[in-house]
Amino acid sequence: MAEETLAGSVPTVRNRPAPEPTGIDVDPVLDELMREGPVTRIRLPGGEGWAWLVTRYEDVRAVADDPRFGREAVTDRQETRPAPHVVPSRGAVAFRDPPGHTRLRSSVAPAFTAKGVERIRDKARALLDELVDDLLRAGPPADLTAAVLGPFPIAVICELMGVPGADRQDMHTWTRQILSCAQGEQDGERAKDEMYGYFADLIGVRLDSAAEDVASLLGGAVGRGEVSLEEAVGLAVLLQIGGEAVTHHSGRMLYLLMTRPDLLERLRAEPEIRPRAVDELLRYVPHRNAVGLPRIALEDVEIGGVRIRAGDPVHVSYPAANRDPDVFPDPRTVDFDRAPDAHVAFGSGPHHCPGGLLARLESQLLVDALLERIPGMRLAVPPDEVPFRSGAVVRGPETLPVMW
Repeated sequence: MAEETLAGSVPTVRNRPAPEPTGIDVDPVLDELMREGPVTRIRLPGGEGWAWLVTRYEDVRAVADDPRFGREAVTDRQETRPAPHVVPSRGAVAFRDPPGHTRLRSSVAPAFTAKGVERIRDKARALLDELVDDLLRAGPPADLTAAVLGPFPIAVICELMGVPGADRQDMHTWTRQILSCAQGEQDGERAKDEMYGYFADLIGVRLDSAAEDVASLLGGAVGRGEVSLEEAVGLAVLLQIGGEAVTHHSGRMLYLLMTRPDLLERLRAEPEIRPRAVDELLRYVPHRNAVGLPRIALEDVEIGGVRIRAGDPVHVSYPAANRDPDVFPDPRTVDFDRAPDAHVAFGSGPHHCPGGLLARLESQLLVDALLERIPGMRLAVPPDEVPFRSGAVVRGPETLPVMW
């Protein structure tokens, strides 16, 4: 991609990522880019060349919703990407455009509707109560990540996926290796192959199942010839990995609350505001430490006053959009009275995260259970001594030491 194809002044190419942010801070390079302009240019650690980065709320949604920006074209390119081993895979659901992408997502849509998520509410609450019972029996101090925040989302997503309880630890191990850049390419690829093999077997034995879990829905779709087994397995892996991201986001959310006693006490005193507070925390806490997957402009498009040429790669930043002052007044303040809170923590457009309702349910159950059953919960170490995972796309506390 030659710079002479661009119209007007060309922004300086900035290298990302920066050194890892501290705690729940926003990536400092992203912070600078948000101030520099609505559309800038970046170079990531892997791949070749540079890409446009869009940071303003309306522009981010415009790109994500616009069919003139496609994902499939990325698989033919060597574009700059978050890590050298992150290589777009042809046919993967994350790199499909409608209508193929829509067809795949439709096969599992019933599991992620309000009705589908509500189906597992009681089971999820019971699983969480068991974990909190164990935590209380063991007594303080405790690692909240190991005792609750890790096993709870694993159990819930496995329940929704139809993965038996005996296999949950394998799922957790594979997901952690896939998501952690620090594990290295070979470990991540090996874990991905093992998870693919697992879901191929699980879906393959559920071709005639009438159950409502994701594996059964995919098995039925394969049996009817609506999707291929390869497509079904790829989608299952993506959903399983995404479901465990709640571990890391809830860890950051609770870390924030325990470093802000005023917020914590208000949630204890006003339980009716908790659903709204969870949405505000989803907006405020950066949910990832990198830009997402790129899109390719399929024709010339103007975004934020910048002419993006056909063939140019474009990234959007949802964490940046969630701090756009034109949409969220005083965006660097946690405001539980913010309404409406139309954040894009789960993305926008056809590739938005299908698990938004599930993540909200899990977060609300966690806040309710921990605030009501452990009213004196607080950090057991100074905030700057809480270790956060490094070298990972989705960051969260490695351990979250608590007292009560």
